[in-house]
Amino acid sequence: MAVGPSAAAQSSLSSAPITGARPLPGAPESPYSHFMHGVASGDPTPESVILWTRVTVGPEAMPGSGVGEDARVAWEVATTPKFTEIVRAGEVVASAGSDHTVHVDPHGLAPATVYYYRFSFNGVYSPTGRTKTAPAYDAQLDQLSFAVASCANWESGYFAAYRDMAERGERDEFDAVVFLGDYIYEYPVGEYAGKSGVARPHSPEHETITLADYRIRHGRYRQDLNLQRAHAAAPWIVVWDDHETANDSWREGAENHTEGAEGSFIARRDAGQRAYFEWLPVRATLPSEGGHIYRSLQFGNLVNLTMMDLRTYRDEPPSRVDAYAEGRTMLGSEQFEWLTAAVRTSTAKWNVMGNSVMVAPMVLGRMPETSSNAIIANQMLGRFSTLVTGVPVNTDQWDGFASARAQLFDVLAADDAHVLFLTGDIHTEWANSVVHNGRELGCELVTASISAPNVDEWVTETVRVYTPQHSPITRLAQDFVRGQNPWVNHVDLDAHGYSVARIRPDEVAMEYYRVSDVEHPEAPVGLAVSKLWRVGAGFVS
Repeated sequence: MAVGPSAAAQSSLSSAPITGARPLPGAPESPYSHFMHGVASGDPTPESVILWTRVTVGPEAMPGSGVGEDARVAWEVATTPKFTEIVRAGEVVASAGSDHTVHVDPHGLAPATVYYYRFSFNGVYSPTGRTKTAPAYDAQLDQLSFAVASCANWESGYFAAYRDMAERGERDEFDAVVFLGDYIYEYPVGEYAGKSGVARPHSPEHETITLADYRIRHGRYRQDLNLQRAHAAAPWIVVWDDHETANDSWREGAENHTEGAEGSFIARRDAGQRAYFEWLPVRATLPSEGGHIYRSLQFGNLVNLTMMDLRTYRDEPPSRVDAYAEGRTMLGSEQFEWLTAAVRTSTAKWNVMGNSVMVAPMVLGRMPETSSNAIIANQMLGRFSTLVTGVPVNTDQWDGFASARAQLFDVLAADDAHVLFLTGDIHTEWANSVVHNGRELGCELVTASISAPNVDEWVTETVRVYTPQHSPITRLAQDFVRGQNPWVNHVDLDAHGYSVARIRPDEVAMEYYRVSDVEHPEAPVGLAVSKLWRVGAGFVS
């Protein structure tokens, strides 16, 4: 990771210690925790994995403060949770220039192996993390499983989904977490709450614009013990969407940015992306420094996972430009060329696309308003759509870039590998067939939000009509969506949670885990729906 000097401090965040960090034998007690934001790992390869933590060197050196001395932080990697067999160790420097976050990339690890890691500073150990390297590139795999998640809004609910994900990760029920964007939200307190209001307030209270703001917001999120536990349970493979900077962002602006009054969008984007690189366990270089977050990781002979950046290079929103015009880009020319080469050179059986916005088309007309339920259902569906050349579509997703989507499908169709899109963004569950030129090219798993408002909650908050879970209104809207979009096998507009994709040589099983009540911190989470897509047959369940 490459980052530059720190911005000046604008505000600070106080916090109590977390459980897990513990003093070394004989070390003095501390009034705060040096490792109050936990540990994380990510971007596994067959012989390495990124290890992450943040060191709070003193009570004044909180996220975004820009203060605090440099700290030499020790790290260890072991094959046992008690660290009786340490295989790699070293030191790294944490400084205010990187918000005292550190990234370690230990090489020479064994493929497909569970490791345990920890950090220490000033006589205190961090919590212990559990991670796993990728299989060897030529390994013959029968199955690979990813937990799939997106859209975690601090204010609108609690992170019970992360608790369940952590428990399953600790039991080795999946190999890695794929997180598809909206890890944080930029809004001020109260602007994007749940249907019962603010579940817990953001920090900072104002909208995030500066580097210090984004650092503080990331720090607030990483105080959540369920999120910390999920990061510590398994490696994460992440990419941003829009809210890590501002809603509906594109190459030169965003819907939720006022040029001038909120400064330069480019400066704001660079600040948001830099904080993201600091706080997430990624092996990449900032776009502002000539790098990029798009990347691919191969898992044996089974999966080539391509994480696409669908925000940094995309054209202006098509509400002002024809969504069907030739030449409009979602990926940008350089990323598209890189992706084409990655697909063509992969030897894996599956091309799995890390995709922050839905790729399957979503055409939405209006159902006849013959009842009050139908009227409200139309308002629900209007949440997704904008009129473009007379056709209602969601222009922020691939529907707004139809020509670019066709080009991407051409590349994937020319390859022999099967295709799976893993998608987030729209806070609802979907299981879609991906169809191109009359051929079923593959399938798409769209995961619900961790906590960001779903369609039912949006109706309750905005239209002021309370819709209880799985109401007749919701079922009416879902049936209408499936009727207008025959490639949609499953949709649920009233879910929160995460998903698991279990990829096998000729099929993918999709599991949707739901939170019973996102506004309750201890809400139960369980498997709600299972779908199976099979090569040559499509969805068979």
